[in-house]
Amino acid sequence: MKEHAPVLIVVFPIMFAFITPLLGWIRKSLCYPWVILALSLSTICSLITLEEVMTGGVIHYYLGSWLPPWGIEYVVDHLNAMMLVIVSGAALLVAIYSRRSIEAELPGKMVYFYTIFLLQTTGFLGIVVTGDMFNLYVFLEIASLAGYTLIAIGEDGAPLASFRYIIMGTVGACFYLLGVGYLYMVTGSLNMADLATIIPLISDSKVVLTAFAFFMAGIAIKMALFPLHVWLPDAYTRAPSTSSALIAPLMTKISVYVMIRIFFTVFKPSFTVDVLPATDILLWLGTIAIFGGAIMALAQTDFKRMLCYIVVAEVGYMVGGIGVANSIAMQGAVLHLLNDAVMTLGLFIVAGIVTYQMKGHLLSDFNALFRKMPLTMVTFVVVALSVIGVPPTCGFFSKWYLLQGGIMAGAWGFVVALLLSSLINIILFFRIFELGYVFQSDGSHHDHGHGGFIHEAPASMLLPSVVVALGILAIGIYNQVIINNIITYVIPKF
Repeated sequence: MKEHAPVLIVVFPIMFAFITPLLGWIRKSLCYPWVILALSLSTICSLITLEEVMTGGVIHYYLGSWLPPWGIEYVVDHLNAMMLVIVSGAALLVAIYSRRSIEAELPGKMVYFYTIFLLQTTGFLGIVVTGDMFNLYVFLEIASLAGYTLIAIGEDGAPLASFRYIIMGTVGACFYLLGVGYLYMVTGSLNMADLATIIPLISDSKVVLTAFAFFMAGIAIKMALFPLHVWLPDAYTRAPSTSSALIAPLMTKISVYVMIRIFFTVFKPSFTVDVLPATDILLWLGTIAIFGGAIMALAQTDFKRMLCYIVVAEVGYMVGGIGVANSIAMQGAVLHLLNDAVMTLGLFIVAGIVTYQMKGHLLSDFNALFRKMPLTMVTFVVVALSVIGVPPTCGFFSKWYLLQGGIMAGAWGFVVALLLSSLINIILFFRIFELGYVFQSDGSHHDHGHGGFIHEAPASMLLPSVVVALGILAIGIYNQVIINNIITYVIPKF
């Protein structure tokens, strides 16, 4: 199994997706354990692959025994091995959490939902594992089409939000595909490693510059980089809780991963820093994204919508860290890929729990929840403190590296944006903490399903939130181990 683990990571969810409708036709209740089984197998293969990379180096897996650049190659190094664990692990936790949420929000649609859920995960995993530019586009479209569907079946306004996402997502995908076409036109190759050896020889070509511009525009739309974020708040707010819990932590982070891969694997730092000052552009865009996302989050009264703007600001953290273009900031940006995925997962799981119990996701729905759902709120506090950047949670350490890198590079605008964002996050979350301790005796926030009083979240929903909270603390405590054994191998030579 070890030698085939890189391909089985993708094969398990897609094959199980094809069988899910048949299984649902036999008995709908079988779909839930079936999805958990599929994602458990995928997560095990991801962990095996990460261990193989850490002990033996980069893995090259040739599909159909066709050698690159003619055949499709899966390449797993330290960066995407970490990403594979993030994607498969997050999808597994969301699947465990999902049953009660789907029963409440999407009655009668469980079979179809889990089929698309597995296809969404397949797309995410394929984007991360492939070493081929066009194959990446194929998986990007699988993930996008599945995402549009998962969002469109949400609450009132979801179809329109999904339509906007389709328009913006299609534009982004077209830009990426145009970049692939231009590169193929001048290199005759689609393999990332092969392109990395050819592009330095033709780096002054205007076709190569045009391809790079198309790549960056397309990826910026997909990651919702401010001000190209306009599709994201409505889409993630209106989506079913399980859909937003899967897509929000992963889509933007995978897009940042693709940006890092193209910037420093396909084009190399000599191109993105010296030939074309792309990192300077990213630094300013990231800084603006942090300011814009944080300030917009302050204006929200809907919890999920507030989280959406926090996601926009967090994208700015990573993009700005890449733009600073020194090793310390890059360590912070890559570590924040991991940290932000876990933190966003935790926040949207809590949002789903509150939606399930309170039948809404306004900030006012948090009234007295520390008394009514103490364990849920404790996990929320851990996640929120990590987003703020309080040690020993993981969010502190990636922010610390980003601040150090910004100071070393003299990127004072980026440093100020990081500090201001942390202050705004304090306001955002301590406002909710205050609401959580307020007891309202007028019954306006009673749950109709529990005799006038809210009880703790169901175990299947609570367990993933507890795992995420413990993961945040573990990643924070062992951040140096992660950096030394994984992230150090990812940082390019500037």
